[in-house]
Amino acid sequence: MKYKIMTGMLVAAVLLLAGCGEKQDSSSMQDGSYTAQMAEYSHGWREFVTITVKNGVIVTAEYNAENPSGFIKSWDNAYMNNMKTVTGTYPNEYTRYYAAFLYDQKDVPEIDALSGASSSGANFKRLSEAVINKAKLGDSTIAFVDSLDKE
Repeated sequence: MKYKIMTGMLVAAVLLLAGCGEKQDSSSMQDGSYTAQMAEYSHGWREFVTITVKNGVIVTAEYNAENPSGFIKSWDNAYMNNMKTVTGTYPNEYTRYYAAFLYDQKDVPEIDALSGASSSGANFKRLSEAVINKAKLGDSTIAFVDSLDKE
């Protein structure tokens, strides 16, 4: 009887120690909140992407832009009305469109550009890559991304 108890305890200890020895997969995202933003303002706005990762998957995503005072671009009704008549879209629409690509993702998804917001789409893709790389490292510091014309 003692032999069975000792064997059972030994098996349990080995299984417990084997579980502790697992290494974190460096290709998966670590749980937490992460942000990437453009390094500079463009036309008075600095775009950013913020994600929250849970169980290695993006559960929340926000894409937007802010001015130097912190006012959010998609809240600017005058800007929205002007842009919609010129391009057919506006910040509150295209920011949600692009952010939706990140939900339930484990890596950078393919992103389809939205007509009238293709330059924002290019920035979104670059910001998404940067923020997902931060999540894979578990580094919650802000990632700063240079604009294409600066490279």
